[in-house]
Amino acid sequence: MTDQTTLSVQDSSDNVSSIVGQFKLESEKNQLQLIPQLASSGEAGLNVLIEFLKTHQSNAVNGEFSSSSNGASASLALVVGKAYQVVYQANRPSTQEFCQTFFPTGVIPLKSERNIDYQTLQQCLARADFQEADNLTRSLLCELAGEAAIQRKWLYFTEVEQFPSTDLNTLNALWWIHSEGKFGFSVQRRIWQSVGKDFAKLWPKIGWKNGNNWTQYPDEFIWDLSAPQGHLPLLNQLRGVRVTASLFSHPVWSEFNW
Repeated sequence: MTDQTTLSVQDSSDNVSSIVGQFKLESEKNQLQLIPQLASSGEAGLNVLIEFLKTHQSNAVNGEFSSSSNGASASLALVVGKAYQVVYQANRPSTQEFCQTFFPTGVIPLKSERNIDYQTLQQCLARADFQEADNLTRSLLCELAGEAAIQRKWLYFTEVEQFPSTDLNTLNALWWIHSEGKFGFSVQRRIWQSVGKDFAKLWPKIGWKNGNNWTQYPDEFIWDLSAPQGHLPLLNQLRGVRVTASLFSHPVWSEFNW
């Protein structure tokens, strides 16, 4: 190994050590920004994220990240979600074993009052496959509504009113935690409130309409984190606003303090 190569390796090692040290000391908001750097730092970076996740396993098991919406607990939930995504996506034997041992169903409990399995959705969102996750979410909402909705493949607003809060919270938490807080029904609802509950103002704000033109599915939607806040998951706004209004008025948002 030449002196120049030795120096290059040493510089790289020092850089990783600096990022690791910074990650351990920073606020949750800054930790979130450092995770991509750890992800690109190889085994050393992954090990730091694994140890971080181990220290917060009890938060996930106890469901403390499923209803966070503000303050330090919400920031921590987003860091845990992002760290888990990076470790999950590394897809190495060691990381696969870690995820299966410590987080077999992800970083939040997949609770359902109607025995619905949210594991496939969790896995899609952990992979950041937002388009497939969006498709699954629509199917799961119909499953929540019952057999008639499954057959017609869309919802009545009266069916949404009867959704269990537990299930809506699980769906929303999965989207929110695995998008760095960018996606989810609660994010859409917050933007809707910020524009005076005016749906005509909401649609362009979240990228579902541009001027007089509706965003065309699927090619004109953005299936990654470069999308506007609240861009995903999609609802069929072409059928009107009653389903969306029922969703945004559901008791879940006060029950789980989003």
